[in-house]
Amino acid sequence: MVAEVRLFINGEWVTTNQKEQVLNKATGETLAEYYVAGAQEVDAAIAAARNAFQSKKLAPYLRYEILKRASELIAARQDDLAFTLSWEVGKTLKEAKVEVARAVQTMLLSAEESKRIHGEIVPIDGSPGNENRQAWTKRFPRGVVCAITPFNVPANLTCHKIGPAIAAGNAVVYKPASATPIIGAKICEIMQDAGLPSGYLNMVMGAGSVVGEALAKDERIDFYSFTGSAEVGMKLKNTVGFRPISLELGGNSPTLVHSDADLEAAALACTRAAFANAGQLCISVQRVYVHAPIYDEFCKQAAALAQTLKIGNPLDPATDIGPMISEQEAIRAETWVQEAVAAGAKLLAGGRRRGPFLEPTILTQVKPQMKCSCQEVFAPVFTIVPYDTIDEAIALANDSRYGLQSAVFTNSLPLATRCAEELEAGGVIINDVSTFRADLMPYGGWKQSGIGKEGPRYVIEEMTKEKLVVLKM
Repeated sequence: MVAEVRLFINGEWVTTNQKEQVLNKATGETLAEYYVAGAQEVDAAIAAARNAFQSKKLAPYLRYEILKRASELIAARQDDLAFTLSWEVGKTLKEAKVEVARAVQTMLLSAEESKRIHGEIVPIDGSPGNENRQAWTKRFPRGVVCAITPFNVPANLTCHKIGPAIAAGNAVVYKPASATPIIGAKICEIMQDAGLPSGYLNMVMGAGSVVGEALAKDERIDFYSFTGSAEVGMKLKNTVGFRPISLELGGNSPTLVHSDADLEAAALACTRAAFANAGQLCISVQRVYVHAPIYDEFCKQAAALAQTLKIGNPLDPATDIGPMISEQEAIRAETWVQEAVAAGAKLLAGGRRRGPFLEPTILTQVKPQMKCSCQEVFAPVFTIVPYDTIDEAIALANDSRYGLQSAVFTNSLPLATRCAEELEAGGVIINDVSTFRADLMPYGGWKQSGIGKEGPRYVIEEMTKEKLVVLKM
């Protein structure tokens, strides 16, 4: 019997007249059916969140207790959550286990930060005529947060939105990706079991063009947190107008490998990171620029490593690379690779597709205008390009409309410092890949990679509003 995923509104699991299928990404079999929200359900979810926020304020310590309990429940249910991720997303079981472990930490970090929200003393008496005044600031929750998550890391990225929103005292209307609603429902169950009052978390599902559009236009929502494509993010930003928004919109991350670096370690790290989660990560290694003296050896080692990776059933503990989110996306990535080869690129490894599975693919002799270089490939594909000088490497890395994270491998402190200063990205990782992310760090991009930051401490600042108080004595 196929499982059902219901909407979650005001503490109740709700059905509608329309259902869509959730597929096993590896086999194409139906895993479940989810109920699609209409205008009535979206309205009810927003109304429930607004009413909860206005009628039952959550004290900071209560928020802490709820989120800490949610973290403990995620840990207790980690095996079920990991298997769900593997079935629903197609990521390997070992990657799914890592994601769940990170979700535990993200909720725990959110719990801890709920007790640390504070303002500051403003030294207003430092200006003439204000000797008899004192001033301070205080932060307040914004109200209703709309959280929209992608398919690729659905457990942890959901926690990165719901956790800080609740920590800040907000209520949430949550829309998971249509490809991965099961894990979203399980997180809603966890929050309910953790003691979150009804209405503080509501989940609606459906196409972004319908449900997402209705959420964007509703003036009862006070803050938007979105992770997805730059095109959708820009449309959402234009729709919400003056209301604040945080956008994490992906990239085509560059990694520089200089000749003074540990070549073997760099080749291993870049190759594994490029193919993690079948390349479907916003900070996946995509463009690797290698110093000319070590270019040939780097290519040799990367190609050899790619051929050792096992692609197949994501539930097999030995599998390194599972399917992409859909066969359609795998065909799109395969087409980009074929276009690059037809335009003069060299296929160093992989390039073949079987259904939703795309072999780990490496391209060389790539031109900057090729889609595999200038756009976000979001597939197990990366390019290797040689450079002669660090000036050239930095220029190549910065020649992008994106700027989420970048990386450099070098044992030169001056070179590392220069890259940290000059690489145009929200994060620069030194002697590790762009894919590195600790859940407590500020995370967000420049250029078309987005606006705002994730990381519980940092996004809580955005999910709260500041008030100045001046006291005349």
